[in-house]
Amino acid sequence: MSIEIVHLSFAYSLRNVLRDVSLCADEGQLLAVLGPNGVGKTTLFRCILGLQPHYRGTICVDGEDAHAFTPRELAHKIAYIPQTHGIAFSYCVLDMVLMGTTHQVSAMGVPGKKELDAANAALDKLGIQHLKNHNFSKLSGGEQQLVLIARALAQNAKTLLMDEPTASLDYGNQSLVLRQVRKLADDGYTILLSTHNPQHALWYADRAVALLDGTIAAFGSPNDVVDAALIEKLYGVTVRLIDTAQGALISPVIEAGAR
Repeated sequence: MSIEIVHLSFAYSLRNVLRDVSLCADEGQLLAVLGPNGVGKTTLFRCILGLQPHYRGTICVDGEDAHAFTPRELAHKIAYIPQTHGIAFSYCVLDMVLMGTTHQVSAMGVPGKKELDAANAALDKLGIQHLKNHNFSKLSGGEQQLVLIARALAQNAKTLLMDEPTASLDYGNQSLVLRQVRKLADDGYTILLSTHNPQHALWYADRAVALLDGTIAAFGSPNDVVDAALIEKLYGVTVRLIDTAQGALISPVIEAGAR
């Protein structure tokens, strides 16, 4: 499964949000989407998901124009994973994951053995089968995020859009989630992941795209495009990149007396 975007532009009323954006993510690739707040990352995802259909340009899913798919057909191809948020009802983990199979069930139907098998397979794949009967709202942030990813896997889509999945997680849970995301890409999933942390792109991604003012500031291999100049351009922070055995490490330049 692949995503190809060609000359994509989108505006809310008179405000241009995306302008002439072109990029691609191939099967088995993890594409990190970088940029500060308000540059169009979420809007880009909404266009891919068909939630903002009135864009200019072309979005192709596995070689076919996304406009050709019904919402149900698109749900078979692309799954969305939001950030973890508080939930009003105390669903168990298995019920949360089963929600990912609803597009496979008729309007008046209920999940059956096929859907239950898909949910359990997703829990197994992420190593969280032991949580299936737990209350979702009582889990740690990292565990909740893995459950949301399992819900997307149960959807049986091979392209995953992840909107800042580590935004509310502590350092350990960020690592837990991103290691699993990397494994999914290695297993053949196509993943677009937005993040505020450019270090994630250097450690986990195959490609990185940087958005600024609705346009592409850089696109390519993270080691080629994520450098000190790009980070200062995106975030207004002066950094230096330190070479390590595990790859480049981003270090902020701290002025004397600032600590």
